[in-house]
Amino acid sequence: MHSLRSTAYRRALRVTSRPFTLIEMMVVLLIIGMVLGLVGPAIMANFQKAKVKNTSNQLKLLRGCIDNYYLDMQSYPKSLNDLVQNPGSDKHWKGPYIQDGVVPKDAWDHDFNYSIPGTDGHDYDLYSYGQDDAPGGEGLNADIYPWDK
Repeated sequence: MHSLRSTAYRRALRVTSRPFTLIEMMVVLLIIGMVLGLVGPAIMANFQKAKVKNTSNQLKLLRGCIDNYYLDMQSYPKSLNDLVQNPGSDKHWKGPYIQDGVVPKDAWDHDFNYSIPGTDGHDYDLYSYGQDDAPGGEGLNADIYPWDK
């Protein structure tokens, strides 16, 4: 009786543990490819939108750093580097005003643009050119400002 159960068990194991055929593997890969084809573009679009939002948030934080600099120095920094290094031997400088001591880049690894005086009634201009790193543009290539909503 014992050897009969062992033989049946071994036979059942052989039947259930057969390898996948090439056609079964191709069907699974085809299904995975179709799912990625449908879901992939939506994931990538959301990833790109997140880069725009991240850049906008970084600009708002930089704006706060610039405003803190202004409160201490009574003038705006000449460059963003003044936020991490004392621009001279000014005793009013209480920096670095950026937490990591490094001027951040936008989500596409481009430098932020900063200039004084600003335009459109702003004391300074601070912005990112977006994904294409060129003025103007639409969508992901649009310029991003810290005062945009």
